[in-house]
Amino acid sequence: MSDIADIHTGQVHHPGAATYLIIAAFLVVLTAMEITVFYVHALRPVLVPVLIVLAAAKFALVAMFYMHLKYDGWLLTGVFVFPLMVATVLMVSLILLFAYLSHHLAPIG
Repeated sequence: MSDIADIHTGQVHHPGAATYLIIAAFLVVLTAMEITVFYVHALRPVLVPVLIVLAAAKFALVAMFYMHLKYDGWLLTGVFVFPLMVATVLMVSLILLFAYLSHHLAPIG
């Protein structure tokens, strides 16, 4: 009976402590992977992209579960995600622009 009442009131049940402990364990594993990647010399050529991907995964987990974005309405999630996407596109664009300019406008001699 309480499930029907919850559906009508629009309440969403948040996960319990076990879910948060599992997410914390995943965050610890991702952090250990970041540290391991840094000390593996064979991964030096791809160090930065791998660390960025691992950091993005950690950020997504924290934002979805600890900031409760997974359980909020789409409008509140959009208010958070849209500026994040704009900032990401701007950052990647600037990195590519500076990489292009430093490669093509390097001083000769």
